[in-house]
Amino acid sequence: MTTSQPPSAAIMPVRFGLVGYGFGGRYFHAPLLGSAPECDFLGVVTSSAGRRTLVQQDSPGRRTFGSLEELASAGAEAVAISTPAATHSELTDRALELGLAVVCDKPFALDAAAATRSVELAERLGLPLSPYQNRRWDSDFLTVRKLVADGTLGDVVRFESRFERLAPDVGPGHAGGGTLLDFGSHLVDQALVLLGPVASVYAEWRLRDSGLDDDVFVALTHTSGARSHLWGSWSQGAPGPRFRVTGTTASYVNRTLMDGQEDLLLGGHTPRSLGPAWGAEPSLRWGRVHRGDDGDAVPTENGAWDTFYPAFARAVRGLGPVPVEPRDAIASTTVLDAARLSATDGGVVRFSG
Repeated sequence: MTTSQPPSAAIMPVRFGLVGYGFGGRYFHAPLLGSAPECDFLGVVTSSAGRRTLVQQDSPGRRTFGSLEELASAGAEAVAISTPAATHSELTDRALELGLAVVCDKPFALDAAAATRSVELAERLGLPLSPYQNRRWDSDFLTVRKLVADGTLGDVVRFESRFERLAPDVGPGHAGGGTLLDFGSHLVDQALVLLGPVASVYAEWRLRDSGLDDDVFVALTHTSGARSHLWGSWSQGAPGPRFRVTGTTASYVNRTLMDGQEDLLLGGHTPRSLGPAWGAEPSLRWGRVHRGDDGDAVPTENGAWDTFYPAFARAVRGLGPVPVEPRDAIASTTVLDAARLSATDGGVVRFSG
């Protein structure tokens, strides 16, 4: 599977703003926007004096704005929203009403009804809108997709996927909306990309003293008959394999905890600074294909988070599709709504049709 976008003629860079400069905005979005030649990164919308200081510390001379309206008046054409989960829908809709193309971080919305309203608004206005599902371009998930596409595993019957870590003092945080929305947005999206629509959902969780959910387990039965088992936790001292994918002829296991692109960004590296080395995984982090034996190591595909913003910029210029279709957000939030209901009531939620 190709892990980068095909070469294309240079385009006029899209004037981009970023809303929010918390962890996600500062470490994920800003470096990737700043590394994309297709994007002219105008600056950051934030009302926090402390975060304005951080913007100047990280990128001396970069502008800050007090509102979306100020950003639009400065000539922005598009905006990335990386703010607390509860603000996503309101900011997305306001940005669209101002005529801006929008990338919205996960969770795209708190529920499927809000996701639908934003998607239909973008459709009515004829504006590009894309959920920021960067984990579709994780190195290990790209490897899973390659092994499925080339038939190495046969037909997939079970997909096991985990976002597990031991950081109970960090998360789940209110900004992410709890573990189901925070980690589950990526876990469910990857399952739908790999195995398609869902027929039923069962979920479990543990509510912490904060009232937020953690130690989440979600079981999906896909309309194809395949099953996805998904785990998310901030309080797991013994994280399981990132992926175990079982097919009719072989299984793939990747025991690394997470794709390495996050660590690269936190370490101050960017796609611009590393060039072709961006997203490469050392052999010690490769997964293995098993057929009832010790397995054969499979080189991990290069991670490709750096392809998202160039693809979105081309969509703004009318030169291609958005990297993640907005209606995919409706599909994933519908599943997450069902998981919330199941975890609360203890039953299986089935979809008709």
